[in-house]
Amino acid sequence: MKKHLIKVVLSCTVLVGGFTVSSCSKSSSGKNTSRATGWKINAKEGGFQYNTDFKEQETAPGLVFVEGGTFTKGKVQDDVMHDWNNTPTSQHVQSFYMDETEVTNVMYLEYLDYLKSVYPPENPKYTNIYVGALPDTLVWRNRLGFNETMTNNYLRHPAYAEYPVVGVNWIQATQFAEWRTDRVNEVMLEREGYLSEDAKYQAATGEVQGTFSTEAYLNRPESVYNGQIDSLQGKQKKDSTSTFAKRSSGVIMPEYRLPTETEWEYAAQAQVGQREYNNYRGRKKYPWEGDYTRNGQRVGRGDQLANFKQGKGDYGGIAGWSDDGADITAQVMSYKPNDLGLYDMAGNVAEWTADVYRPIVDDEVSDFNYYRGNIYMKSAIGEDGKVKILRDSIVYDTLPNGKVVAVNLPGEIKMVAVDEEETYLRTNFSSSDNRGYRDGDSGSSRFYDRFNDGEEEDPNKKMYNSPKHSVERDSLGNLVKGYDASNNRTTLINDEVRVYKGGSWRDRAYWLDPAQRRYLPQYMATDNIGFRCAMSRVGSKSKTKNKTVRGKKAK
Repeated sequence: MKKHLIKVVLSCTVLVGGFTVSSCSKSSSGKNTSRATGWKINAKEGGFQYNTDFKEQETAPGLVFVEGGTFTKGKVQDDVMHDWNNTPTSQHVQSFYMDETEVTNVMYLEYLDYLKSVYPPENPKYTNIYVGALPDTLVWRNRLGFNETMTNNYLRHPAYAEYPVVGVNWIQATQFAEWRTDRVNEVMLEREGYLSEDAKYQAATGEVQGTFSTEAYLNRPESVYNGQIDSLQGKQKKDSTSTFAKRSSGVIMPEYRLPTETEWEYAAQAQVGQREYNNYRGRKKYPWEGDYTRNGQRVGRGDQLANFKQGKGDYGGIAGWSDDGADITAQVMSYKPNDLGLYDMAGNVAEWTADVYRPIVDDEVSDFNYYRGNIYMKSAIGEDGKVKILRDSIVYDTLPNGKVVAVNLPGEIKMVAVDEEETYLRTNFSSSDNRGYRDGDSGSSRFYDRFNDGEEEDPNKKMYNSPKHSVERDSLGNLVKGYDASNNRTTLINDEVRVYKGGSWRDRAYWLDPAQRRYLPQYMATDNIGFRCAMSRVGSKSKTKNKTVRGKKAK
């Protein structure tokens, strides 16, 4: 029997009611045509404007990409303390970026130089902006040690330029990150033509009064540079539809910030170096492989892999042999990076994280991007219906140790706590301040009496009844410090203490384990705590190209 090949031609065009309808061809609409309405996107005539050419978030200055994933947070090796503040929990972290090194002295000096130029401290109105940002160089002093060389030289001498900055408290570290966000976004807007090339320098040198705030630019762009933004716009001004950048422009970077404790620990462990398919081959004791602090490879065998205290009276080793190369801090990048390319995630200086400290990590409520410290705020709206800009007003806060810091800088948006308008009938949050949620608040206290009929709680029976030092000013403006000398205090923990991670040049190897955690009041500074910044990743989890599309066969 002869086989016949029958060719069937299927037509995709059907005549319905006098109209020709295409039933099986793919949509001919391009990326600049809306799949929702068929309208043009980015039409010169007007309408919806959007960055349809955006590919992915670029890596901002100083940062390294960290692909998120699942890991075990908590103690994994030695536990000589036998305490209860680090129970292992399974956590998932979204992808983010982290500083390649700790913030160095020269990076922080650039910040101080900017503040001094824009807000001259000789002006009484601005004095505490600059003074409040200064690191505490007296942290180097020791009653029985000669450390005046570091006190006088460590911050500013070029010999220490690439050493990690210390003497910076948690509040100062977060304010540095906020400043860094604005300076980087100025560069991004200049590069894309939204700002003129010399705008940032005119503001920094005082040629233009006022400065740039990212959030103010996004909400009230006409208010930036003290209302002089029109004279500082770039080539984009030629196109009336893109005079100012928006979030939808894809130009504005997410904010620099301190990493959360979970992010820091995940990045320090760098388990990617011992991943096998969908599993990790064991758990690391340190940011590097192995159970020892010395290099086991043929090149550099025996060298210390971090800067830490090796024993009593031994901060560096015997001179000239097996020395770790440092006695105090070391220049950044002096030791090998971990498998993510991050330097000094063990040793050198311990580092501030964003989290408020609590002994218990409540993974029953959240095992995704875990973080304790959320205080939800919103922009204040004026009577004119517009976001309020703090043009000249500056709010200062006096910390418990008497240090005065600026809460805001001129030109920033006024922020207020969220209220019932945002919290009513919500299931995911019910108040602005969530630092004490499920641990440390009244309902979590073992002395809490739900049937006290409105009677005031005994403060001495609260779970976290930490000392309450008072700082006030008398009628003459003099600072009056009230030290809490109560004998009834049972803890140092409150909503103002923050977690810091990693060992330092002052610490024994025990603290080099990324899972270890300690805490300190956010207004205090030491000679062995520094910080590095992080930034959230927006968009895809991975930067890897040419991946098979989920659920579809690769072509």
